[in-house]
Amino acid sequence: MTSTNIDIAGTYFQAVQTGDMATLGELLDEAIVWHQPGANQFSGEHKGQGAVFQMLGGMMEASRGTFAIDKIHSLMGNGDLVAATIHFTGRRGDTSLAMDGVDLLRIQNGKITEMWLFSGDQNAEDAFWDR
Repeated sequence: MTSTNIDIAGTYFQAVQTGDMATLGELLDEAIVWHQPGANQFSGEHKGQGAVFQMLGGMMEASRGTFAIDKIHSLMGNGDLVAATIHFTGRRGDTSLAMDGVDLLRIQNGKITEMWLFSGDQNAEDAFWDR
């Protein structure tokens, strides 16, 4: 199952990078639980596909479409979990963001059911998104 889950995670990240909302809708479970780290306007637990899309849309609006995962360094599987080491960037006015992170996906029955995100510098990300 792990290689299949790694393939699903790879498809997810490709969809994120290309803005393929239809594929994201197919991959994210309707009842997904998304754990967004930190102490900023997007932090917290987001339950359900609608709440996740609303949060991601808010991030894109706040960054004027510049927030992006620009690199996926590696995908590693362990049962129903896939860890991804990534690099992400964004811009808000005169402020820019560029850092490594880890995304941890729980994949069950071909769907992403839970997501935990970790930032390389949470204080810098919080300042970027506004606390």
